[in-house]
Amino acid sequence: MVVRRALPTEPAVRASASLFMTEAEKQGIRPSRRMLYVGSEPATGDVASALRVVPGTDVLARRKMLLADDVPVRIATSYFRLDIFGGTPLAAPDFVKPSLQAGIEALGHRFGHAEEHLVARPPTEFEAETLLLDPGEWVVQILRAGYSDDGTPVHILETICAASRHIFPIVQVAGADEF
Repeated sequence: MVVRRALPTEPAVRASASLFMTEAEKQGIRPSRRMLYVGSEPATGDVASALRVVPGTDVLARRKMLLADDVPVRIATSYFRLDIFGGTPLAAPDFVKPSLQAGIEALGHRFGHAEEHLVARPPTEFEAETLLLDPGEWVVQILRAGYSDDGTPVHILETICAASRHIFPIVQVAGADEF
């Protein structure tokens, strides 16, 4: 099973009810998802830096597993600052309807810009078990930091992809291409 994860994500896909479900369906893959965890947890160094908090600060985490034709391919975790999003509908234990993007906007945040970083690395024990990885398989970690139009860190998305089950098409932004 191989799925595509476009970088950067097309705005129409990003604004859909689910980036993964939309991308997978376009590829003829039967997608499904399962919520693994919603609650507070200490921010790792990368997440803390993107959210502009001290590492170890409790943040809101929304973690789900994404499957393609019943094969686990990604673990996606959204992180939010508790001082901004604690006690809001984003802290509810199920999927946000109609979409997470709409939920963020309903709270008054408007998208300004995002930065994405990819790192290939060995999986943690949790990642290997959850993604059913064979020994020696690696993951690709994508950390997408989304900021509001006033520069506030609003949504950090960490996606852990089974490296052997992904292709990452990267498209240059129109008008910014050079040889």
